[in-house]
Amino acid sequence: MATTTRKVKGKTYQTFLLRRNYREGGKVKHETVGNISHLPPQLIELIRRGLRGETIAPASELFEIKRSLPHGHVSAVLGTIANTGLEEMLASRPSRERTLVTAMIAERLINPDSKLATARHFAGDTAASSLSAILGVEEADADDLYGAMDWLYNRKDAIETKLAAKHLSEGALILYDGSSSYYTGTTCPLAKFGKDSHTGFPQINYGLLCNKEGCPVAVEIMEGNIGDAKALGRHIEKVRSRFGLRRVILVGDRGSITSARISKEIKPAQGMDWITALRAPAIQELAAQGLIQPSLFDERDMAEIKSPDYPGERLMVCRNPFLAQERTRKREDLLRATEKELAKIAAAVGRSSRRLKGSAAIGMRIGKVIGHYKMKKHFILSITDDSFSYQRDNRAIEAEAALDGIYVIRTSVGAEVLSGEETVARYKDLAFVERAFRCLKTVDLHVRPIYHRLPERVTAHIFLCVLAYYIEWHMRRALAPLLFEDEEKEYARTLRASVVAPAVRSPAAEEKAWKRKTAEGMPVHSFRTLLQDLATLARNRVSPGGAGAAEFFMLTSPTPLQKRMFELLGVKLAV
Repeated sequence: MATTTRKVKGKTYQTFLLRRNYREGGKVKHETVGNISHLPPQLIELIRRGLRGETIAPASELFEIKRSLPHGHVSAVLGTIANTGLEEMLASRPSRERTLVTAMIAERLINPDSKLATARHFAGDTAASSLSAILGVEEADADDLYGAMDWLYNRKDAIETKLAAKHLSEGALILYDGSSSYYTGTTCPLAKFGKDSHTGFPQINYGLLCNKEGCPVAVEIMEGNIGDAKALGRHIEKVRSRFGLRRVILVGDRGSITSARISKEIKPAQGMDWITALRAPAIQELAAQGLIQPSLFDERDMAEIKSPDYPGERLMVCRNPFLAQERTRKREDLLRATEKELAKIAAAVGRSSRRLKGSAAIGMRIGKVIGHYKMKKHFILSITDDSFSYQRDNRAIEAEAALDGIYVIRTSVGAEVLSGEETVARYKDLAFVERAFRCLKTVDLHVRPIYHRLPERVTAHIFLCVLAYYIEWHMRRALAPLLFEDEEKEYARTLRASVVAPAVRSPAAEEKAWKRKTAEGMPVHSFRTLLQDLATLARNRVSPGGAGAAEFFMLTSPTPLQKRMFELLGVKLAV
């Protein structure tokens, strides 16, 4: 026990702290685990004597742990929220709504669930962690959370503007991509069937805007039948009018930054450049014009070309041999599978009894096979009322095979700003946004299933998840030494044969992945298992023996791994 004394305006104040002494690296260190200054003096004296080793009474008679709740992950997440200044970006002044939104952001990282389940996680008797007690939201019910979501929805534009001011600037490179999530509620105007509706459920689409390092800045939520390109249009408007940026470089895939979008929205917004990729028909057209030939790749796997179809733009033609091999293998597998099924149809047409006949009936069977394997353009079919034959269209197959592994990056950015290699690398940075979607949808934050009925609530829910990913993004960067992350990415890039070649990991990252240990000998984790480990650090509500004695809180001792996590995060473990 440590006792400190200070005098203020002639009065003497004493503070009584419970401290743990331990050795680390040959040095004796001290750690405060509790403040008992508020306890009665006689009880403090009993504690002091007990710590000296005097037998006064069994420990169970002196103290009783009334409640023990997971706490370490709460402290880490709330500390990161404080370090990033997210609360101030939500609103400059404290309020009940701001606290509830902060609690929901933290809970989305700690224990993602529905708002009804979240309210149960917050309730004092059913609390799943120390979060609600720390933030004082133990009495919040589901209606309170819905009200806070409505508050967040009304502040979405202002929050995104603050995020942009912090993470974007003039001349910035901005990453954009779109995704969707299925909707499992009853009714919502945003829920529509679209091209990605594979689950039997309608979907809701959203487009995410990130800085060049993948830090989320803004999100647009749309009906499920509206494509990524329209969301990009909305983002362009907010970048210009709301964020006040006149010069930026937009990076998006071929489905987002289309020719139509470039001509109608990006070019008119003077000062905006773009990096995107061409669709397959456009690549085939360049090949037909003789602009893409095998000789381009005699010495390198990337070549820069010009085309009159793209005035004032640069085209980087890339050939990935590994992608080419995979495409060739996949096509051959599909061709063989198609032939196997077509052979069955031909046998049914040619058999002596119960023949399949009639061009319509034969064509229907063939259509199902061709449609399933998407191989129509690779076969020459001959169908009559009583015959059917087929053969591979070798000319079409060879023409397609000539473009295996080839993709074309299209940009308006001049070579004095970005070289060809740098342009291709920046396009590949879209992987940062793809990672964000993985975290949002499946790995960590579980944006789906979506049950909300009102469009405003759906928007608030998705925005809430994006803000949670904002905190996760910062935590991942800080905790990289303990994660399966490559901490030497820039060095790893120098080890690649070229910017087109598959990415490689640095030797240090390979060793970390192989040994499952860090350089310090600590176990390597995923982000999710790190939070689970932190959750084992508990916050205990302790009741001293004796009538009228005040309760106090005490933490379990952190493990070396937990201490290291807090050090990396730059967060102080608080009771």
